[in-house]
Amino acid sequence: MLGRSAKARVSGAPAVTFDNRDAAYDFYREHRPDLLRAKLSCAVMSHRFRPRVTYADGARAELAQLIRADARLIISINHLTTQDPYLLAGLAWRSVFRPRIGRIRVLAKDELFNDPQHRTRIDAMGGIPVFRGKDHGIRAAHAAGMQLIDTCVYRLASGDDLAIFPEGTCNETDPTRVQPIGTGIGHILARARDAGIAPTLVCIGLSYGLDTADVKSASFYLDSPCTNLPNRPTEISRMASARMQQALDGALRSY
Repeated sequence: MLGRSAKARVSGAPAVTFDNRDAAYDFYREHRPDLLRAKLSCAVMSHRFRPRVTYADGARAELAQLIRADARLIISINHLTTQDPYLLAGLAWRSVFRPRIGRIRVLAKDELFNDPQHRTRIDAMGGIPVFRGKDHGIRAAHAAGMQLIDTCVYRLASGDDLAIFPEGTCNETDPTRVQPIGTGIGHILARARDAGIAPTLVCIGLSYGLDTADVKSASFYLDSPCTNLPNRPTEISRMASARMQQALDGALRSY
């Protein structure tokens, strides 16, 4: 059951529905999680799921330096289960990203915002809703996608980082292979660069072994950050896909 303060936060925010997306994105352009609640949520998820974290050679030091320099990070992760955003919160607590808790925005499908209790958790973790083409139709979701990109670039310019699951849906076929990704992540990185932001791509591999039902045995592998990005969104997305597979291979090895 939600406490009185949590109910107030939910009731004061606009409904996250496709028809109400203008108000929803206006809200999430400015919304900032309570830092104490964000840290508590991440600590709780860390204790609950106990993810294991490994790094590519030199990656931990590189990421720590980027965080000290307040560089803008766009974190790209493969997607296996609906629990992944919560595992990501646990990762933040156990990794080099802990100083950035409260300043990492996580893109999450809109239906996760429908339940008040889930929405409170997602809001505490910095969630931004995504209206997917598979749920609302490709043409209809295109305009919402442009609003999402605008919101992401605004948040980056405001000093936040982003965490994205570019596959767009849970991988129910082969947890050892990254699914095809669209150009959304490429457009976000390219738009950020056009806005004068120098984004760094950080790919993270997530593995539950071959049994995705056991989310308490998660293995995260943080690959080396990439600052030298191609020019076109399609090229950026292609590069992100390859780097995501490299990170997933590392997570599988470390499982």
